[in-house]
Amino acid sequence: MPTHKIFTMPFSTVYPLYIAKAERKGRTKEEVDEIINWLTGYEGNRLQSVLENETDFETFFAEAPKLNPSRNLIKGVVCGVRVEDIEEPLMQEIRYMDKLIDELAKGKKMEKILR
Repeated sequence: MPTHKIFTMPFSTVYPLYIAKAERKGRTKEEVDEIINWLTGYEGNRLQSVLENETDFETFFAEAPKLNPSRNLIKGVVCGVRVEDIEEPLMQEIRYMDKLIDELAKGKKMEKILR
């Protein structure tokens, strides 16, 4: 089974897009970082290291310090697909992150985003 191109894409390629999306809607880089920390456990120097080393998405999630056990409460549609119905585990993790960033950009309060 061929892997999805995004699995080998560096997280550092998408990270600025997450920030830009949030900032266009009046949100901040710090809020994006808070979401990443909540979902994966990456923060501060450890997140910076992932960005500098151009860690791919597959490694980013495989080596995440602590995947949040509440992430399975994330529901909804991203790119026309319900995140709770995605069967490929890595793709589901990526779409969880996308969904949280979407919610941030739509103006949801952080308390609601971070279930």
